[in-house]
Amino acid sequence: MENKNVVDVNYHQTGKSTNTDELGMREMQARVYQHRSSQYILVKAPPASGKSRALMFVALDKLANQGVRKVIVAVPERSIGKSFQHTELAKFGFYEDWSVDSQYDLTLNGGDAGKVQKFIDFMNDDTATILICTHATLRFAYEKVDDDHKLDNVMLAIDEFHHVSSEDSSVLGGALKNIMHNSTAHILAMTGSYFRGDSSPILTPEDEQQFDKVNYTYYEQLDGYKYLKSFGIDYKFYQGSYLTALDKAVDVSKKTIIHIPSVNSSESTKDKYNEVDAIFDTIGTIESQDDETGIYTLKSHVDGRLLKVADLVNEEGRDKVQEYLRKMKQADQLDILIALGMAKEGFDWPWAEQALTIGYRRSLTEIVQIIGRVTRDSSNKTHAQFTNMIEQPDAKDGDVQYAVNSILKAITASLLMEQVLAPEIHLKARKHKTDKSSGNGGDIFVRGLKDPSTKAVRSIIENDMPDLKAAILQDNAVKNGIAANVDAETMNKVLIPKVIMTRYPGLNNEEVEEVRQYAVADTVLRHAVVDQTTDKHGNTNEFLRMADKFINVDELDINLIDSINPFQRAYEVLSQNIDSDVLRTIQRSIDAKKFDFDEAELVYLYNQTKQFIADNGREPDKGSRDELEVKMAYALAKLRDMQARRQQNG
Repeated sequence: MENKNVVDVNYHQTGKSTNTDELGMREMQARVYQHRSSQYILVKAPPASGKSRALMFVALDKLANQGVRKVIVAVPERSIGKSFQHTELAKFGFYEDWSVDSQYDLTLNGGDAGKVQKFIDFMNDDTATILICTHATLRFAYEKVDDDHKLDNVMLAIDEFHHVSSEDSSVLGGALKNIMHNSTAHILAMTGSYFRGDSSPILTPEDEQQFDKVNYTYYEQLDGYKYLKSFGIDYKFYQGSYLTALDKAVDVSKKTIIHIPSVNSSESTKDKYNEVDAIFDTIGTIESQDDETGIYTLKSHVDGRLLKVADLVNEEGRDKVQEYLRKMKQADQLDILIALGMAKEGFDWPWAEQALTIGYRRSLTEIVQIIGRVTRDSSNKTHAQFTNMIEQPDAKDGDVQYAVNSILKAITASLLMEQVLAPEIHLKARKHKTDKSSGNGGDIFVRGLKDPSTKAVRSIIENDMPDLKAAILQDNAVKNGIAANVDAETMNKVLIPKVIMTRYPGLNNEEVEEVRQYAVADTVLRHAVVDQTTDKHGNTNEFLRMADKFINVDELDINLIDSINPFQRAYEVLSQNIDSDVLRTIQRSIDAKKFDFDEAELVYLYNQTKQFIADNGREPDKGSRDELEVKMAYALAKLRDMQARRQQNG
């Protein structure tokens, strides 16, 4: 089944990210280990890059050489605790194994009350050094700690840090802040997600600045694999029940994880058991079910092959299915897995080739976790695929806006993933004719690009760009702008700066503009297609195709980049997959709210208006053909109306 994907990224199969050094460390783990002396470390690295073992290396060094007396590892759920059980490290070159006393592995069976007491026992046990617990246990136990100094010289390692930011910000976030400010504890936070735009940050910007950040990109991970050569993201749109369109999306020749929609979502039929039965019918005919493992054998409708299928939706018999999945050692032990809320984070099935997800998922973090299930390196696959089945709205249905919002979220998420999965680019101001761009993975010089003027701007550009892009793409005004196909100037000079000002309220106008330039340029250039031409003398020139523009890479200019809507492709995907009646309905809905300014946007437009008047000697005109000028005119009218009301009210 050939697909033309919305996103296609190819890799070089260098083997670099999975090879180990003389200490038994992969590339990412060695990078983290270089920061082992730091008190606070924040690691952002994709699934399967080896974060668990990176933590072990750092923790053991802190125990042996840095005066740390105890290590507490907190994971979001008990099943992930197995990643931190006894691990042999010495035979691969490290000086010590990772050993955990089973009585202090609190992710094993037992009630919360007993685990909190065991946590207290651990803190009072002078011989115990390592404890594994869940985020919840850590939260409850911290409430029993009457003095933060009891955590002096203790290392607190928090796995899947994004969980804390989205679910526990009030309790665990407050605990972390207290621990940082009132003790000498060491903290190592790890996350497989680059995105926090869909959740509240756990740490204040001031506290986060104290962390040494170790970033290991998806591109570095996947480019350094031995077997995986390419990755694709695609969308299948349907109307009515997804079950009627499933046969066009399921490729039974690929090892597949199918995630059915939550029963609370509009995509669900509200009968998850019937949905599993219907998926079985789509795949093939049931031949048998193994009583011991719960695994089904189905005969494929497509080619008659016998397929092993696991059902994690039905509660009955789920435990034995999970046990079977945990013990799998060979590729031929499973072909298809059907799940609802499971088989995402921390689930390891390296042979999985494609993830078919029905319905848009609530956060970019969840999408990243699902994609992470199929981007393991394995000898049975050269390509990994993420396919999202999305409900296409009916123009006659009043709930068009909800369905379109889901489609926009999905498509913008794919554009963001495309950027994360592509090689890093380093933008620099072009100041000399001799400055030459070096293409993929190197420096790109842009004339007129501002140099970062402050440490804050430099830190955002170097460390926060993926998070900032996530915030931009999840902003309602930006998504509406994409659906309405707003002009580049409105997107780049109004909507994007507003998100930057909201996310970083401490920046002044000049700093906002610097961050804006880098965010827009980085986004536009990552979506550009690189072409090469050779002249009659054999000289090679590199050109970039950006939207409808074709430009020599050494003639890039910030004004040219600002003339391009960085999310034009999202609109093109939308318009290709949604019929014209629905598209018109969407745009009418957005136009009705076009000039509903919030305070941040008014402030920005007011500053733009002052500059416009200074440059043109007149106020902006509501009847102008320039949409930005129209917006400035309405903003000015709104501000004057607000001022008049204030004067009337005394």
